[in-house]
Amino acid sequence: MCDYSLEMYASRPARQSERYMTTRFPSGSIGVTSPGDRATAICVQYDTKLELTDIPAPVRERYNLRERESVVFARIETGAYHDGVVLGDGKIVSLQQIGPGVTVAIEAPLEAERPVKEPALAQ
Repeated sequence: MCDYSLEMYASRPARQSERYMTTRFPSGSIGVTSPGDRATAICVQYDTKLELTDIPAPVRERYNLRERESVVFARIETGAYHDGVVLGDGKIVSLQQIGPGVTVAIEAPLEAERPVKEPALAQ
């Protein structure tokens, strides 16, 4: 959701219609922010499908990525940083490795924004 290393900053949940950017916070941690508010960490639910764009060339080369990639936001269980993404080949990469300046968009509706399906009534 939001890496524990970002707990000292203001935060809010991600919203479907917004675009975000990976940002290096003063603590050195890479997190997701809104372009208009770089001081507030955006918390993305794990397993949310994302689209990354503006991926720096060295990162694209290192992980064999295109300029635009579909990924899944993931929790990394080991190491100092826990927010990452699952790439198309199944490799999990920390946001620290992705770096700042990458545009992030939510591809699939967030769980809280999905319409609630009413159960069918038995007749």
